Amino acid sequence: MIYQNGRGVPQDDAEAAKWYRLAAGQGNAWAQASLGMIYQNGQGVPQDDAEAVKWYRMAAEQGDARGQFNLGLTYEYGKGVPQNSDEAVKWYRLAAEQGDAAAQFSLGLTYANGQGVMKDDAEAAKWYRLAAEQGNVWAQNNLGAMYASGRGVPQDHTEAVRWQRLAAEQGHARGQASLGLMYALGDGVPQNYVTAHMWINIAAANGEEQARTIRDDLAERMSQADISEAQARARLCMTSNYTDCD
Repeated sequence: MIYQNGRGVPQDDAEAAKWYRLAAGQGNAWAQASLGMIYQNGQGVPQDDAEAVKWYRMAAEQGDARGQFNLGLTYEYGKGVPQNSDEAVKWYRLAAEQGDAAAQFSLGLTYANGQGVMKDDAEAAKWYRLAAEQGNVWAQNNLGAMYASGRGVPQDHTEAVRWQRLAAEQGHARGQASLGLMYALGDGVPQNYVTAHMWINIAAANGEEQARTIRDDLAERMSQADISEAQARARLCMTSNYTDCD
């Protein structure tokens, strides 16, 4: 790991792969999962999805949550193995039940979309919540959207705002756009076009599709002074890394 991250030694992916391989060959599950990632990303070794799967599987079968989650991903996207949604769900679930937030989010997504399982919004919300409570930004955004629409949970705009804000303050562009819309509509918060413009403008700057159009439509209902205030607040919010956005 020190060679991979360059801690105390020059960063060297090939050297990192060498040491991971030695540990993985002795059965170390963490090293096996790490070696799988190295092959998947082609860091210090030729990129090789099949070899990545081999090492992920060895780690996963020892109960390593990282290996289980990454093996699930390979099955979901058909990288190094034939695409198989049932297998993806199996490995996501094993990792999710160990508390892996990324796996919890992915399992929630499979329930939301009905991939490899029967579509079940309540089950999706359950897994999103577990991931969101660990700070997974995608889960926070999706859970907020479920509260806004009442899918899988009772509709609750206040809860929607809470989760969208958590996502927005971590820099999640879709969460920022969604939070801005909540302010524009007055759903779960007092209607405030300045704050709405601020968050939607930030989302546009962070690459969220359609945020620019929504921002410009909103601006047509605002005075120039309010637009200027929203723009100044957006700059302050972004330069403070989302700690000064009120």
